[in-house]
Amino acid sequence: MALFCFVYYRVDPARMADCESAIRSVLAEVRAGTGITGRLMKKRGEPDLWMEVYEGIADEAKFERELAGATGRHRVGDYLLPGSRRHVERFEDK
Repeated sequence: MALFCFVYYRVDPARMADCESAIRSVLAEVRAGTGITGRLMKKRGEPDLWMEVYEGIADEAKFERELAGATGRHRVGDYLLPGSRRHVERFEDK
């Protein structure tokens, strides 16, 4: 059964460029560690609302470790809108 992971959050508008650089590094590390190519999206009309999309996750535990490690190393939380956090939603094929 394939798992899909959606991570959404609000970025501090003053730190968008730094955040994008950090997220691109996270995506690269997750791909290197899991083989999963994530995508970064920004909500139309709300440029501070971002979402990472990861599809086809077979080993959920390994994916979670890789994602948590990469986001920690790149200090992604430092770029979020004050008072906000990353929200993770997981879906599976029906």
